[in-house]
Formats: sequence, C-alpha cells, structure tokens
Amino acid sequence: MARSVSDAAIQEVMDCIALLAMTVKNPHLETHTMNNPTPEFAKQMANAIRMLAVDAVEKAKSGHPGAPMGMADIAEVLWNRHLSHNPSNPHWANRDRFVLSNGHGSMLIYALLHLTGYDLPMEELKNFRQLHSKTAGHPEFGITPGVETTTGPLGQGITNAVGMALAEKLLAQEFNREDEEVSHHIVDHFTYTFMGDGCLMEGISHEACSLAGTLRLSKLIGFYDDNGISIDGHVEGWFTDDTPKRFEAYGWNVIAAVDGHDPVALDAAVHAAKAQAKLPHGKPTLICCKTVIGMGSPNKAGTHDVHGAALGAAEVAATREALGWTSAPFEIPADIANAWNAVARGAAVESQWNTRFEAYRSQYPLEAAEFERRMAGDLLPSYAEKLPAVLETIAANATAFATRKSSQNALDAIAPLVPEFFGGSADLTGSNLTNFKGCVRAGRDTWGNHLSYGVREFGMAAIMNGIALHGGYIPYGGTFLTFSDYSRNAIRMAALMKIRVIHVFTHDSIGLGEDGPTHQSVEHIPSMRIIPGLDVWRPADGLETAVAWACAVERKDGPSALCLSRQNLPRLSDIAQVEKIRKGGYILSDMEGAQAVILSTGSELELAMKAQATLAAEGIATRVVSMPCTNVFDRQTEAYQEMVLPLSMPTVAIEAAHPDFWRKYVGRTGVVIGMPTFGESAPAPKLYAHFGITSERVVAAVEVLVHRAAHRRADDLPDTVVPSSN
Repeated sequence: MARSVSDAAIQEVMDCIALLAMTVKNPHLETHTMNNPTPEFAKQMANAIRMLAVDAVEKAKSGHPGAPMGMADIAEVLWNRHLSHNPSNPHWANRDRFVLSNGHGSMLIYALLHLTGYDLPMEELKNFRQLHSKTAGHPEFGITPGVETTTGPLGQGITNAVGMALAEKLLAQEFNREDEEVSHHIVDHFTYTFMGDGCLMEGISHEACSLAGTLRLSKLIGFYDDNGISIDGHVEGWFTDDTPKRFEAYGWNVIAAVDGHDPVALDAAVHAAKAQAKLPHGKPTLICCKTVIGMGSPNKAGTHDVHGAALGAAEVAATREALGWTSAPFEIPADIANAWNAVARGAAVESQWNTRFEAYRSQYPLEAAEFERRMAGDLLPSYAEKLPAVLETIAANATAFATRKSSQNALDAIAPLVPEFFGGSADLTGSNLTNFKGCVRAGRDTWGNHLSYGVREFGMAAIMNGIALHGGYIPYGGTFLTFSDYSRNAIRMAALMKIRVIHVFTHDSIGLGEDGPTHQSVEHIPSMRIIPGLDVWRPADGLETAVAWACAVERKDGPSALCLSRQNLPRLSDIAQVEKIRKGGYILSDMEGAQAVILSTGSELELAMKAQATLAAEGIATRVVSMPCTNVFDRQTEAYQEMVLPLSMPTVAIEAAHPDFWRKYVGRTGVVIGMPTFGESAPAPKLYAHFGITSERVVAAVEVLVHRAAHRRADDLPDTVVPSSN
C-alpha cells in the first residue's frame, strides 16, 4: 500500500529546499565565525558573567544578581556564538539588536558589553548604580554604549523589540533588492530579547506579542527565563499560564522545555529559531528556558532572596567556591577574557557587510544614499526647501476645520517630504485621521507606511519607541487623548530616551460632546506637560497644527504629542506668524495700551479673540497670547517670555482642561478659567456653556483684574469667576 504524505510534510520539505536555495544565493546569511567552546569552558565563560554580577551588586549593596546568574549560560550561547555585532561600532546599521526586557538584571548586559569589548571599562562595573556612572540600576539608552533601549518597566522591552523587528522587516522590504545572480540583502539581522515572568505578566506583553505573531516577525527571537520566581516568591500562586500554548496561539514558533543551563541544547534551539526565520512563512520564536535563579549560589539559588538583593559577603565567598572561581573581584582570567572579546570578529562581520553594501551602492546608488540618510535620522534636503510653500498653502485656506482634520491636511502636504514616516492608529484611523494621501497599509507580508495596531494603545506606544530606536522610520500613532493614560509609561520612556516619536491625540476636551466624561479629557494635557522632555502641542487652527507637525518632525531629541479637537475651529493665525508659532507661545493679537493678557490654547483661543473684541467695545485694550506648546515656550529666553507675557500685566488663562497648570503663567493674582471637574454627556456647545468655558466669563474676569490693577483694590471676584481648585 502506498504511504500518504501529509500536506504539512510536503510543505516542510519545500521550505527546506527554499532555505537551501536562499543559502546558496546568499552565502552571507551565516558567514561570520562563531565561537564554539567546549561545554566546560563555556561554563567558565558564563561564570565570568555570574561573578561580575555578584561582585558589582555586592559592592553597590544594591541590585538584582539573580537574573544575571540564572541567564548567564543563555547569554554565553547567544552573545558568543550567534549575535552579529561590532563592539567598536555600536551603531552599525545591520547589527543584531539585543533587548534585556527584564532590565532589573542590568548587570547581565553590563558584563556582556564589557567582556565583548564595548567602551565600558571595568571601572564602570565597579561603579555600578553610582551617580553619573554608565552602569545605572537599569540599562539606559544613550548612556551605555551597546544598550539598545532603556528597560526596567517590565514588558516594555519585549514590546520595543517587536518594534525593532517590525522596522527591520519593513526596511528589508523597502530596500533589499534581488538581481539574477546576487541578492542584495543590506537589511538582514535579528532582534533578540531576554524576558522573565514579570514581563509576561504585564498586559503589554500580550498586546505586543499578539501583534508580532499576526505580522510574522520571523527575525524576532525571545528567550523566556522560566525560573518560577518573582519578588514575592514562587510564582505559581499568581502566574500559572501555559506560556508555550499562549505563544503558539499568537502564531509564534515555540521551542519549549529547553534546559537554560545546557549550552548544547541552547545552541541547537537558537540554530532552529534562525533557520525557520528564513522560511517563506517564518514566525517569531520563543525559546522557553528552564533556569534556576541565582544559579551558583549554594544557599540562595532558586529562591526569591537572590532576586533583588546582594548575596552578602559570606554567600559571595560560598558562591566563588561552588563555581570554582578563584579570581579576585572584578578580575577575569586572561583565557576567558580573550575568548569573550568580540572586537576582531565584530570588525570582520561589519567589514563583510560594508563590502556587500558597496556592491549594493554600485547597482542602486539612490537607494543606498536614501538608506544612509534614513539611518542617520536626517531629513531630506528638500524638506527645508519646500516646507515654507506647504505652510503658505495651508495658511491661505480660510476653511474652519477640526484640528484633527487640519492634522490630516498637514500630513497630506508634509508626508511627500518625509518618506520615512510610519504612521498608525489604535483602531481609530477614521477618527484620528492619521492616514494620509498615498499612504500604504502595512500587512503581514506587505510593505506599508501605515499600520492598524488594533486596540493596543500601550503596545502601539512602546512599539513606536522600538521603531524609532531601530532607525529608518519616524513613527507616529493616534488614539483619543483620554486613552493616553494607557500609553503614558511608554511616552515617559520615549522622553527619558530622547527619541523622536510623535503621538496624535484627538478628541481633546469636552468639545467631543456626547461621548461623555469617560472620553472627555480634563487632566490629561496638564499632566503630560509636566513629563520632562515631552513637547505637548495643542494647536488652535490649521497653520498652528502644521507648524506643530513640522516641529515634531524636525525634533531629534525627544517625543512630541499633538492634542487635537473634534470640533471645527476658525482660522486665527497667519503666515507671518510661523516663526513665532515655532516658539511655542506668541502674541496673536495686540492692542495699543493693552491692560491685560488673555492667554489660551486650542479650541478656546477662539473664545479669547471674542472676549478681546467685546472688551475693546468697552474701552478695555487687551493682548491675546496663543500658547500652542508651553514646553517650547518655556525653553525661550527670559527676555522673549517677558515680552510676550509681562509679569506686570494682569493675565486670564482659558483652557478646557484642569486649570492649575496655568498658575505659573497668571500668578496668584491672575484668573484661570478651566475644568476642575469631569465633564458630562451633551452636545459640545451646551457643555461649554454649562461649565462656563465662555468668552463672557473671560470678559468678566478681565474686567475685575483691570479694575483691581487700576485702583489697587482687593474686591471679591464675582460669582462667575471661580478660582482654580483640585
């Protein structure tokens, strides 16, 4: 009887043939030499990591030795045998990315960076967790050479890694070329991440890993440190997920039950993950590694005592004896140090890539130049040349638009000048209007520059961080402003890392109307303004919105947030004010002999202008100041700030948000008209009237302040003027 062959078996054979053909055509897929130490010597190399972690934490009397000790064998296999990187050039474009998602185990990556030859001398390891050291308590991007992202808030590292893997896949689709004889794969690297139980307990890991499976990010390889311990103890009391089945359900390739202390098994698992990643329908891989936390510590291994505290002098000595480690603290035997050093190997592998890139350049000079520009983070020269005309066109349009629509109009005009844009929305594209003319939806196997992230606000924000960190794209993504709470910690991390990420937040106030207080932002804009390094823009019309976009795109040292209205707003600014708008705050309308300032943003700027007209009819001259971005305004010179907002001039601020933020501008004697309470469900005009966000209330407040200033009296405020309160 003939034996039947399953479709799956046939597909597996065909996939292997395809992989073989790819390897023949692309011999560079596995060209750099890997170290293959004996199991005994590999253990000694891993012990170097363990003891550096133990000694550094002991010296600092602070830190987390358990994870570095438990994952040292995994780290040896990955970093010594598989990771393609160049310690002499941490920014090499085609390096593999490594993310330590369980960032509390930071001595693991510091030990690896030092051992492999990065600019991280032993003195820095001795200075672990000390002021101004390059070895902070958690890895910090931009501080330590070789650290790809700042980690510590659990779950965000794996999510950043998803963003990096997505960027790699998109850039490969955009720039790689196939000739008859040669495949020019200039973008061809892996993203590796270590993660622990805590990362997988955090909800963001579900958001990110689900999307990674859907998009088949096959060059993403995760190592799950399954040690069964968290700070509170053994995790079976609060974490009993079947992690392999969970990730299989996401569409991942799962390699389960790998002994995390067996170099041979680990090496085989990595080879299997990398091989299937090259298949036509490859998947991201999770390697589930069963480990012992604090491996090597005779009395604390396998317990929560080793998770987040120094071992203590006695246990350090016992660990040295148990591991057979005779070297003094912070000393590495020469043979082990030489085996770890990857400087020569790294230079060789980058040199091989450089040769391939020059061959690519000879065939595709424009694409090569574009790739280099994009990876450097520079804008096209034509951007600066053409932007003024774009802004002039936008300023000439007198149509009243909601600023969310003005944002889309700005994108339509600016996107052709910024081909590195990668946009998206958390299932609200039609409301956020983050898509632009000519954008292409990114899919599982298709390149695009706009992604539907699904209902994953936090995941979207942290994935965008990963995209920005990888390089090659400027990510932006949209959701409702009130849902920025979901994204907040990722926004904070972008600000901490000083990376260019743009958040588009629409439906920014009670102006959204009938959806009610669950969706009406009150405290969100003021609270985001106090995140250090985040520029929060709340533009009032089409031109201010376009300038906000331009400033966000041009800014390379931090993230920006654009807070946009649902309701239509009139044109108020003009093209002559562009440079003033760029300063974050400016005089929109002034009158000779102004007696007071009316300060506003966004949708309430229209009310400020109406109040100015009413007061002028009463014989009271005022100045209207628009402040679309307080963060940028605060960076201006003291002289400019005083020119716009004189300390001696009474000031009234109006914004449909919590009022207390504006106190630093109006002073104790000024008045803030805002929203000290949550909103309600009703049409927007009725809500503005109900909560007193009106031009009439501004007029009354100005009248009182001008009267006081003129007569130096302390009359009680009228009932219509309510001081700010919590």
